[in-house]
Amino acid sequence: MARPQPISTGSGETQIVVRGLRKQYRVPRKRAGLLASVGSLFWRQHKIVRAVDGIDFTVAPGEVVGFLGPNGAGKTTTLKVLSGLLYPTSGEVSVLGHTPWRRQRAFLRSIALVMGQRSQLQWDIPAIDSFTLCRTIYDVPERQYRETLDELVDLLDLRDLLTKPVRQLSLGERMKCELAASLLHRPSVLFLDEPTLGVDVTMQGRIRRFIAEHNARTGATVLLTSHYMADVVALCDRIIVIHHGHLLYDGGLAAMTAQLAPFKTIRVDLEPGTVADSPDLWHAYGDVVDAQNGKVSIRVPKAAAAGIVARILSDLPIADLTVEDPPIEEVIDLVFQNGDRADPPPGVEAPQD
Repeated sequence: MARPQPISTGSGETQIVVRGLRKQYRVPRKRAGLLASVGSLFWRQHKIVRAVDGIDFTVAPGEVVGFLGPNGAGKTTTLKVLSGLLYPTSGEVSVLGHTPWRRQRAFLRSIALVMGQRSQLQWDIPAIDSFTLCRTIYDVPERQYRETLDELVDLLDLRDLLTKPVRQLSLGERMKCELAASLLHRPSVLFLDEPTLGVDVTMQGRIRRFIAEHNARTGATVLLTSHYMADVVALCDRIIVIHHGHLLYDGGLAAMTAQLAPFKTIRVDLEPGTVADSPDLWHAYGDVVDAQNGKVSIRVPKAAAAGIVARILSDLPIADLTVEDPPIEEVIDLVFQNGDRADPPPGVEAPQD
């Protein structure tokens, strides 16, 4: 299967521009044991780890883009560069016309970074006090602050949480307050790194709905990383996939599925008492995924699915039949598999000291 190619985003107006972004680290290597520890004092080996290795993409105003990859792919490193927390090794980056690592005041007032595993709220004081601190840091006018706070309290249902010390909040409640704190200064670009990490399914849905509503109300540009594909499917029309620091795919979810998984799964429940779940029988219709106890799943080419469904309904006593696209997790995994076959290892040996 051919490796997916990046899809051009066009030459229109952009808020985020990344060209040839590279970030690498020189890290020591040491074998286990006392002798190795003593030897490393005099003779140390290093390797170069390429966290991000020459990626290119652009994001237009108002887009909600999923930024995907397995652990260690370079997602968080990229977001940290885009938000000005890290200097790149090389490459060009522009966010709202600013170079992020210069950390100009106008840039910092226009972006927000929310990290699911990091808290910007003060642990031992109520959330509302942290909100007040954010207002002071960003020099938000009192009237604008009150208007924005009232909107966020209503959208995120924060009324009963504002006076609780942050340490007494559940993880889902804290994440809602984190989102509110990040949006009080009305940023036009929002970087979300695992915003639903560790929260329950109900809270995940609430956070997704809020992000979608906020994007619709304000037109904010959102770059989202998440290991929960439900977040991506619900929020993102476009995804960027990276692996080993390389860009593997940039385009729509539907286009990726058509490119990598041009098949559908037909699931059939036979009428009670029907003995027709032998794999040999179903091979005439497609590739058998599972066949037992009157329930059969077969995989068929997408273009042929309608005709095969008609044949099955005509040939056999069917109690129920469904036609499904492949799960997005399965399609993303195919992208990663292609990347593993095509890419070199993420780290290479450096000259010894």
